[in-house]
Amino acid sequence: MASVKLKNIKKNYTKDVTVIKGVSLDIQDGEFVVFVGPSGCGKSTMLRMIAGLEDITEGELLIGDTIANDIHASKRGIAMVFQSYALYPHMTVAENMGFALKLAGIPKAEVEQRVKHAGEILQITHLLDRKPKALSGGQRQRVAIGRAIVREPKVFLFDEPLSNLDAALRLQMRVELSKLHQELKTTMIYVTHDQVEAMTLADRIVVFNAGVIQQLGSPLELYENPSNLFVAGFLGSPKMNLLDASVVSGDAKGATVRLPKGIAVKAAVDAGRAKANDRVTLGIRPEHIQLASEADQNAIPARVDLIEHLGDHVLAYIEIPGVNEIMSMKLPGHSTDLKYGDAIRVVFPEAECMLFDAEGLAFKRLR
Repeated sequence: MASVKLKNIKKNYTKDVTVIKGVSLDIQDGEFVVFVGPSGCGKSTMLRMIAGLEDITEGELLIGDTIANDIHASKRGIAMVFQSYALYPHMTVAENMGFALKLAGIPKAEVEQRVKHAGEILQITHLLDRKPKALSGGQRQRVAIGRAIVREPKVFLFDEPLSNLDAALRLQMRVELSKLHQELKTTMIYVTHDQVEAMTLADRIVVFNAGVIQQLGSPLELYENPSNLFVAGFLGSPKMNLLDASVVSGDAKGATVRLPKGIAVKAAVDAGRAKANDRVTLGIRPEHIQLASEADQNAIPARVDLIEHLGDHVLAYIEIPGVNEIMSMKLPGHSTDLKYGDAIRVVFPEAECMLFDAEGLAFKRLR
């Protein structure tokens, strides 16, 4: 096992094309870290630089206490699992898993022992004599992971390994990967654009955009306290509702903002730096919007535009007068008989409202 340290890492493909713009990050020994972000944000390029498959233009990469910039990929003590399973079709599962060890000159008995052990960890010992064509997608992915396990690496790298699987298999493999990390206790770095994978797997999430780290922290920390508009809008399904607003008043104890049509909303944030009439963005997650009681004086009128019944919960898409964005609210599945066109009244709880300034930076929440 080993820690991984990135010190001001940059990657230029040409003089005018910079895809990684000075990334610094400390990944602790045994930590499960997920790189997440939209397509083209630089997360896979960062992973490939750690693996040694891409050259580093500037900065230092340390694996353990060793500077690894100029160490060949095969000598870095890492193992990588790709989106493609890349299994040899003419080899059995056992032969696929042990092939790299065979090329490295590892004695046959040790190769067989490592393959058997990896098969037990992944619960595929009954598949060791099969060939890839006789395996399901999930089984093939287990073999690809097994091929990495037998190498006994210091660091595991995963590049969107579940994206070729259907929804049920992705869920199953997420559970298997979490269990694998608990058992091996090896440093793991995982790249995905799927925020659900990031939220469920990570000890810490690193959110990338345009070659820059936007925020890093635990899944709950990023979900509840996004540092900027990009992180707020990226994490969460359905995504956070983001509404244009202007400041009515604000201080260190809270803020009042005005939506179109004069609708006033309070937010429990430290708005000491805000001034009256500043343009801001109000954010509230779908699960925090509530149906108002008849007596609630702060209720906001709305109209139901669409209802999605999803079993355990209902997603209601609503329109608020003067607000251009269609908003989503999440309600328990048994608690509502709402339908298209219904006139309703909703409440934005003060403690759940987030506020972002004109540059997209979050005001600190008072929680």
